[in-house]
Amino acid sequence: MRTTPVAADPAGYAQLFLDAWLRSSADEADSAQARLAQSLAPDVALPDPAAGAQSKLRSVAAVRSVQRDGDAWAVTVAAQSADSTVRYFAVPVAADARGASFAVTGAPGVVAGPARAAAPKSPYSVSVPSDGALSSTIGEFLGAYLTGTGEVDRYLAPGVELSPVSPAPYTAVTVQEVSAIEEAAAAGPVPTDDTKVRVRVQAEARGDAGRWPLAYELTLTARSGRWDVAALQSGTVQGGGVR
Repeated sequence: MRTTPVAADPAGYAQLFLDAWLRSSADEADSAQARLAQSLAPDVALPDPAAGAQSKLRSVAAVRSVQRDGDAWAVTVAAQSADSTVRYFAVPVAADARGASFAVTGAPGVVAGPARAAAPKSPYSVSVPSDGALSSTIGEFLGAYLTGTGEVDRYLAPGVELSPVSPAPYTAVTVQEVSAIEEAAAAGPVPTDDTKVRVRVQAEARGDAGRWPLAYELTLTARSGRWDVAALQSGTVQGGGVR
């Protein structure tokens, strides 16, 4: 059997380097961060920030990787300072095909951040009544799933296994809006057995730490005059398909 090798994405390596590089200084070349930056990129000079001129670095995150010719990559890394300022750096990296070795090949460059993408049209266009059996089942299920009130299993379709969040992070959950892809979700009575609907739920969870807006994608099936949860999905449903 022949398989096509997948190119190793050096995003994590670039992120590690930029974090150490931004926390280092040429005046303190023996510091732990400076030594780490130099071990990852021996030919890249350390920065020389003026005292008090830079806000303390809070976090870094790789946001985009582009493979260029051969083993050359350009990784865009976002750096957030303690004052919430975000700057983006392009880090040049070389990586072998197996992901066994990496090298930062030059100094980072400050670049413009990625543009905001247009959100695709949601496939959840059917409004589900808040007082119907479907919304009621969803509310009770999320209550059991997130607060530990009741048993999650009683809301699951046969053969489906799903453990509640533990320890329970919230004390109460309120369903605020339910929208669906299929028109059957908006019908009053529960439809015939095996009818499937896919819904997106907007909920508010409350606990000792405050209130939190949450969203879930669920698939439910009709069985014996009730709705069962068949899947708790991640990602976004596009074009009427389930991922």
